[in-house]
Amino acid sequence: METKTENDPSNPLTIVIEGMQFPIGALCSTPGATDAMQQAEMESFLKRHCSGDWGDCCEEDRQANDYALAHGGRVFSVYRTEGGERIWLITEADRSATTFLLPSEY
Repeated sequence: METKTENDPSNPLTIVIEGMQFPIGALCSTPGATDAMQQAEMESFLKRHCSGDWGDCCEEDRQANDYALAHGGRVFSVYRTEGGERIWLITEADRSATTFLLPSEY
């Protein structure tokens, strides 16, 4: 993952991921998701999400994600940590933010 690290509000941090299919906006994580993941898992899940690997989503959610990439809409992925915890990763329809969260925090 490549990042710009200047701390300038007029030039926000940018995350560039090889194979990225859509912008992710601000990167957020709920307390439960942060506690449940290792840094390497967070990076892996983000890379998978941005490249169109939706993880453990059902077929209906996969189709909705594919539609959202082409026509706009929310993008949703599901992954499991090494400890077995389910993590949801949601990118807002307007691409303003991407959030890691536990299903119980939705």
